[in-house]
Amino acid sequence: MNQITIRKATFDDLETLFRFEQGVIEAERPFDSTLKDEQIHYYDIAGMIKSSHVELLVAEFEGDVIGSGYARIESAKPYLKHGRHAYLGFMYVAPAHRGKGVNKKIMDGLKDWVRSQNITELRLDVYHDNISAIKAYEKIGFTKHMIEMRLGL
Repeated sequence: MNQITIRKATFDDLETLFRFEQGVIEAERPFDSTLKDEQIHYYDIAGMIKSSHVELLVAEFEGDVIGSGYARIESAKPYLKHGRHAYLGFMYVAPAHRGKGVNKKIMDGLKDWVRSQNITELRLDVYHDNISAIKAYEKIGFTKHMIEMRLGL
């Protein structure tokens, strides 16, 4: 039986990753009325693959890429205890493979890379109404920290 493997994304993965990006956006549209109605892009995927301060990982099963996620090293605000943290994003698992621990495997790979960079803080954003995502992140140890508020004028 083939196992799910985690590896660095390559340029050969771009077509699949572009589809995943649209999957992330479509999943988030119901939570964000400020997103443009036409096709949009969140990520510079090719740039992330090339970057030394970003680790873009994919999950692979039987030769198919089935999930993705990245960690990006960022400077922290000068008043925080940590000087740098890793921001996580592009967390996506193909619908047929959800509930199989794929996201956890990707997260474990990202945490390993972040630790290797001597980073001790992980951060991510999630919509406050996205209860299933919040529960998934809490299950692997994340805690709620701050709510961003907005007012359209």
